[in-house]
Amino acid sequence: MSKGKKEKEIKEIEINDEEATEEVTNEGVQEEVKETVKEEDKVKDLQLEVSELKDKLLRKAAEFENYKRRTENDQLSLLTYAAESFIQKLLPVIDDFERSLEHINDAQDIDAIKNGLKLIYDKFMKALDEQGVKKIDAVGKLFDVDFHEALMQRPDDSVEPHTVLEEIEKGYTYKDKVLRHSKVIVSEDNGGASGNEEKEEEN
Repeated sequence: MSKGKKEKEIKEIEINDEEATEEVTNEGVQEEVKETVKEEDKVKDLQLEVSELKDKLLRKAAEFENYKRRTENDQLSLLTYAAESFIQKLLPVIDDFERSLEHINDAQDIDAIKNGLKLIYDKFMKALDEQGVKKIDAVGKLFDVDFHEALMQRPDDSVEPHTVLEEIEKGYTYKDKVLRHSKVIVSEDNGGASGNEEKEEEN
């Protein structure tokens, strides 16, 4: 083989190698471009998702603020007008009192006045009872510090010691809470005194 022919073959091989290298390089570039495009698309999708989530979060925050404001207003309204239904039940009692006062000077029958006042009183107590307000039953019961307040003691042999003999001021409960203790007179415990008298007699 001549020298010129060898050189020609070498040149052809080099050209083929360069073309092959260019093809490989072009394919690599194309792959990189594709990857870059994919990543850019992913970034755009993520940015869109973040934007949607931010929008949802802002809406939820606004909804929560509105709910909070409504709840606070409802609670304030409830506290301000809590006694409204009870007052409405008392209005007929006030009407009865006013009618009685208008005719009290013309009334000739004292029993009729008494009966009228009793009816008004019963209506008033019924309104209280419906709200959970009840009188404390004290007289004849053993003294109970949770419901009674002893103003004084007096001897009474007909009942056990520490029994409520008389009620000076009525007490009331509201549901399970004592609104006002009954002010009462309680029987004395005479056990100590009689024991001393027996010792003196023995001496």
